[in-house]
Amino acid sequence: MSEQNYKNHRKFYPPHHFIYLPLLILLEIYGIYKIWDEAENQLTWILFSIIIFLLFYLAIMLRQHYALELQNRMVRLEFKQRYFEIFGEKSEETADRLRFDQIAALRFAYDEEFKDLLYKALHENISGDEIKRSIKRWKADQQRV
Repeated sequence: MSEQNYKNHRKFYPPHHFIYLPLLILLEIYGIYKIWDEAENQLTWILFSIIIFLLFYLAIMLRQHYALELQNRMVRLEFKQRYFEIFGEKSEETADRLRFDQIAALRFAYDEEFKDLLYKALHENISGDEIKRSIKRWKADQQRV
């Protein structure tokens, strides 16, 4: 593999970017054209265009879903790293006892509050929203997707 630089840093998934999406766009244009071109089959072409649009919409929303799943995975990894840095031990058992909303909420607490809020999350099962409301000094996350 060649060394990455500005000219080659972008990543495309050819079946998605160069076949599937362009094909859907062309089919949508064709379907809309046929709505006015064939008056006797107008309902059929309207239905065809709606289905193509929904497939296109699904493809776009699937990309959003992938981004959110990746963000959630990063939040869990960030929790494990932070736990290790604070306590000096692995966090698998602790992380398994927490819900994702609790892990995500703990990100907004600085280390001194993190310990107390983690204890409450584990022993009092407070929600992610309660954790966020309990934070006295908010640690902003400016890099969220």
